[in-house]
Amino acid sequence: MSRVSVKGVELLSRWLLVLLVLHAPRHGNTHPQCLDYKPPFQPREPLVFCKEYAKFGCCDLEKDDKISQNFYKIMDYFDYSGYMTCAKYIRTILCQECSPYSAHLYDAEDANTPMRELPGLCGDYCSEFWHQCRYTISLLTDNNATVGIEEDRNKFCNFLELKDREYCYPNVLSDDKLNANLGDVRADPEGCLQLCLQEVANGLRNPVAMVHADDGTHRFFVAEQLGYVWTYLPNGSRIDRPFLNLTKAVLTSPWAGDERGFLCMALHPRFTLVQKAYVYYSVSVKKEERIRISEFTLSADDMNQLDHSSERTILEVVEPASNHNGGQLLFGHDGYLYIFIGDGGRAGDPFGKFGNSQNKSTLLGKVLRLNVDNNDDVEPYSIPSDNPFLGEKGSLPEIYAYGVRNMWRCSIDRGDLITGQGRGRLFCGDVGQNKFEEVDLIVKGGNYGWRAKEGFSCYDNRLCHNSSLDDILPIFAYPHKLGKSVTGGYIYRGCQMPNLNGLYIFGDFMSGRLMSLKENQSTGKWEYKEICMGKDQTCRFPKLINSYYKYIISFAEDEAGELYFLATGAPSASARAGVIYKIVDPSRRAPPGKCSFKPTLVKIKGKLIHFHPKEEFVIDKKPTTTAAPTITARTTATTTLRTPPTTLRSMKTRPTYTPPTATLKATAKPATIMATVEPVTTRATVKPVTTPSNPTSMQQRTTGTATPALTISWRQVMTTRPGHATTPSWQRPSLSYTRPTVTPKPRPLLTTGARRPSPPTARPLTRPQPHATVRPFPLGVTTNRPQTTPRPTYWTAATKHTTQRPNFTLSKAQDKFLKGQSDKTQHSTGNRVNKKNRGSKPGKQRRRKHRAGSVRLISAEQLSDRGRVEIYIRGEWGTVCDDLFNSKAATVVCQQLGFPVALRVAKRAELGGGSGSILLDDVECEGTERTLLDCKRAKLGKHNCAHDEDVGVVCGYHHDEDK
Repeated sequence: MSRVSVKGVELLSRWLLVLLVLHAPRHGNTHPQCLDYKPPFQPREPLVFCKEYAKFGCCDLEKDDKISQNFYKIMDYFDYSGYMTCAKYIRTILCQECSPYSAHLYDAEDANTPMRELPGLCGDYCSEFWHQCRYTISLLTDNNATVGIEEDRNKFCNFLELKDREYCYPNVLSDDKLNANLGDVRADPEGCLQLCLQEVANGLRNPVAMVHADDGTHRFFVAEQLGYVWTYLPNGSRIDRPFLNLTKAVLTSPWAGDERGFLCMALHPRFTLVQKAYVYYSVSVKKEERIRISEFTLSADDMNQLDHSSERTILEVVEPASNHNGGQLLFGHDGYLYIFIGDGGRAGDPFGKFGNSQNKSTLLGKVLRLNVDNNDDVEPYSIPSDNPFLGEKGSLPEIYAYGVRNMWRCSIDRGDLITGQGRGRLFCGDVGQNKFEEVDLIVKGGNYGWRAKEGFSCYDNRLCHNSSLDDILPIFAYPHKLGKSVTGGYIYRGCQMPNLNGLYIFGDFMSGRLMSLKENQSTGKWEYKEICMGKDQTCRFPKLINSYYKYIISFAEDEAGELYFLATGAPSASARAGVIYKIVDPSRRAPPGKCSFKPTLVKIKGKLIHFHPKEEFVIDKKPTTTAAPTITARTTATTTLRTPPTTLRSMKTRPTYTPPTATLKATAKPATIMATVEPVTTRATVKPVTTPSNPTSMQQRTTGTATPALTISWRQVMTTRPGHATTPSWQRPSLSYTRPTVTPKPRPLLTTGARRPSPPTARPLTRPQPHATVRPFPLGVTTNRPQTTPRPTYWTAATKHTTQRPNFTLSKAQDKFLKGQSDKTQHSTGNRVNKKNRGSKPGKQRRRKHRAGSVRLISAEQLSDRGRVEIYIRGEWGTVCDDLFNSKAATVVCQQLGFPVALRVAKRAELGGGSGSILLDDVECEGTERTLLDCKRAKLGKHNCAHDEDVGVVCGYHHDEDK
């Protein structure tokens, strides 16, 4: 085949791929989101007014009541027929704040861009609204942009219409694929559950454990493998003085994969009273490696520090090898201390005839249970009276369960918050030998099979065939093609994420895979679901990220039951590559206020080190585009991992271990090659993607040089409207009715389900009354009239009243033009449909909602053309630093306020300094941006200045005004 024909075929295939991408379903590219940039929720109490969102949406009963009050204030301007005609439209538009897709309808998914004042409507619905009630728009918004557009349907719908026909109202409610699993945990096409993360702490050296104080302070303690334990407060700050420092005693090394070191800590379950902590770490005693479990007492002078002189050794166990050290301490609901010790190391538990794990005369390869209460003046611990092997000849009384290999991370189930089901269950991940990793449910006296069994299969055939039928099998085991070192997790019992209740979440240290198990209540079996990071659109919420470091060391829960995991990019005790992540479900949250708590006061001695996240939030990621359409092969992976800086070995593997090639592969599923194309006319987002089979791609991800893959945006206009199973109410023709001749006229019940309005006699005396005389409306005539139909006789004239918004100042020419247009409209025969004189009630204007990026000028003289620059971002007004701020940036401010030119930039707080937050710094503009948020700048709230550097601006209409 000639080169020309080959190129022709290649070009044709590219364009075919373009067409496939353009027509591909895009249902997975958006997500439910409220106007507060948080996921929707199920209201704690049923809604009364916006009933269609009573099961799932963005309004609680308080918000629902505010919308209802606003509705009736607006309807005060209508007579009876206007109420009948327009109430359903007004109510529907107001209630879209409660829609689970309200952020999309209001174009508020990006917190850094302006938000719509009214929800985006579909074109056909907007046309019907225009035909019926086009003169009501000024009641819904104070925006001057509505002046003069009521007579022109195209201008009217250009203002209200959302071009995305899949997600505009009401199409967003009628799409079965979009709403079938609304509120459930999102899953990708392969069934992988899409969750997001929040960075909680960073810069840690192999964080091996995190425990909470359970004393109302909501602080937690994080242990590093070196032997440091740090105190963190609920706001993320860390106290600079360690809670515990055992670095001089702990046996470890900086080489990657050393399993020795400080491995765990547990606080007494009555810590506020008993004030004791227990630690598990490696030591060297006369050149003999040992596991030591010690007890410490809280310092009498500092509630955030243990008394280092109070150490008391509870138990020591000799380790025959440097690996398989176990390393878990926890207190059960019975008040006893549980200790999980490995089998002693080496491959295949070669010690003795049957190995350490099956030998009940040694503590290695066992789960121990001790009573450490009331031990101040006696032995360090006593044996609980119901320990299963107490009194058995040849067995050590401390043993609670046996036959374990190297259990790494165990947890106690808190139980369901309502029913208590599952409370007290003990889950553990047990690291396998060379085929399987397993998750076990620990029971008293249980034999978990090692070394006879590994997972569900036989490891030592002779022992396996002679083993007891009573051996406890895992609740789940997975082969090494999915991962090679299990990290046990927790059953989620928190409040903030109702979807995850009862889900056991765990991971794998080597593959970086996050996994989950859910118990089937009818069969008792545990069903497996993989967890992957949500795509950028799915995780576009404040403070959320969707990538993490590969090496998952441990899991944890805070005092409120929310779930975390600890990971690192370099599993070395000396590398500051450790991060703590909080797991977040972006599909549903608890109702506002349900999960709130007020931490008790923590008395701090020393300094606080404030937390600064390093990972870029998904919501702050800015899409980029490429000039020409190109094809980039992309290998899909179920988990997004941050690149570890080096190739490292597992912390819990066998001693004869060859370090594997570090990869980002987090799934054993066959790689699916997806080619995505960016047409010139389509907005596309570029995100770095790494190829799991290529080790060098990890370094590319870290340095930002990974090959980009283009993802076509879902904001494309559909050519056909999705079908409806039933005809929605907004499509039905208006009912014909006869105008009553009785006055005053009571307001009717809304067909949309709104509450029945009270008759005029029951309303306050200040309410505007209906018209004194009403001409009867002809029988059989409907209110659904085309544009060319003459206006009915009940349309009465009213004076148009508009309110100028603070950040919507018009130029003199525009103001004069719009004023003329308004005068023409007022004197024409066309009137405001069914609307009373809005100016008859001073003070009835709605309080405006500021948009992100709105600016204002503050001066002592209260002048509108000069003053300190303040910007509105995320619910607050703040100042702008004068660093790099020049005349081009001033032009952006002035033009946003309606002034054509900027006369001067005033630096060093010449026009006054602020007292609140400093929101922007290092602002560099081209002069053509809509707001300062579109300019090159530092991150929101990041600055290195003070209020004596607040910038000011003087605006005007002509450059020679300042002369």
